Amino acid sequence: MTAVLGLDTSNYTTSAAVYRADGTGENESRLLSVPAGALGLRQSDALFQHVRALPERIEALKQAGWLTGLRAVGASTAPRDVEGSYMPCFLAGVSQGRVLAQALDVPFYGCSHQQGHVAAACWSADRLELLEEPILSWHLSGGTTELLLVEPGECLPMVTRIGGTEDISAGQLIDRPGQKLGVAFPGGKGLDALAAACDSGEHFSVRLRGLKFSLSGVENQVQKRIDTGARPEDVARFALNTVADTVRRVTEAALRDYPGLPVVFSGGVASNRLLRRAMEGAVFAAPEFSTDNAMGVAILTMRALERKGESQA
Repeated sequence: MTAVLGLDTSNYTTSAAVYRADGTGENESRLLSVPAGALGLRQSDALFQHVRALPERIEALKQAGWLTGLRAVGASTAPRDVEGSYMPCFLAGVSQGRVLAQALDVPFYGCSHQQGHVAAACWSADRLELLEEPILSWHLSGGTTELLLVEPGECLPMVTRIGGTEDISAGQLIDRPGQKLGVAFPGGKGLDALAAACDSGEHFSVRLRGLKFSLSGVENQVQKRIDTGARPEDVARFALNTVADTVRRVTEAALRDYPGLPVVFSGGVASNRLLRRAMEGAVFAAPEFSTDNAMGVAILTMRALERKGESQA
C-alpha cells in the first residue's frame, strides 16, 4: 500500500509521521529539552536537538512496521506559507527529508508548518473533507495566535491571515505566568490543571479592532495578580478565561463576514479545556494532534503525490 513519510521540526517538537493511502497514520513526536525555568530555546540549540532526535523518531516508526511502501517524503519548510517566513530549526527536517527522498528515489514535497497544523486538525477530527472547502481556522500556539481563511488549493491549502493578535501570542500569555507559578514549560497543561481547581468566570475584556487584538494588556493584568499574591489557580483561570473569551468574540465577528464556514482549531493552546467549552460546535484536533506534529505534513505529502499522478497503490 502506498505510504508517505512526513517530517516536522518545529521550535519545540521533533516529529515524524507516516500516512497511508487508506487514511491511517502514525505520528512519533518528542519535545525538545528546555532548561528548567527557561521560556524557550535559541534556534541554534533547537536545530542541534532536532538533528539528534529525528533519526530516533524515524526508527520508532520503523520498529512499529510503518516504513513500508514509501512513495514520497515531505517536510515542513517554514512556519507559514508567506514570503520571508523562516526559522533555522526547519532545516533539520528539510535536509534529512531530502536525503531520504534521494536515497529512496522518491519525490520530496514541502509545505508550511501552519498548513500541516490545519491538515492534522481536520484528519484527527475525522473531517479531512474540510480541506476541500473554505474554512476558518485558528492556529493557537506558543508563537502564533492567528485566525486564518483556508481555501482549497491544487495540492496545498491556501492560507490567508485575516485576524489574530498584534503583539504577544496566547501561548506566551500562558507560558510566561506559568513560569512564575512554577509550571513546567510549555505551560499549557500546567495552567489548565491549575484552572480546573477554580470556578471563577472572571476575565479581561480585550478590545477588538475588527478581527485583530492585543494581549499585552492582559499580560499586565495577570502579572498584577501574581504580584499581589493571588492564588495560582485564580491566576490561571483568569488568563485562560480571557483567551477563551477573546477567541470566541473574534470568531463570532469573523462568522459575520464569512457566514456558515466551519471553524477548525489547531496548535497547542487549542488543547485547553476552557477554550473547547467556549467554542462548542467548532472542530478541534484531538489533543495529541493539537500540539506540533508531523501528521499534517504527511497528509499533505500524500495529497501532492496523488494529485501529481505519481502514486502507485
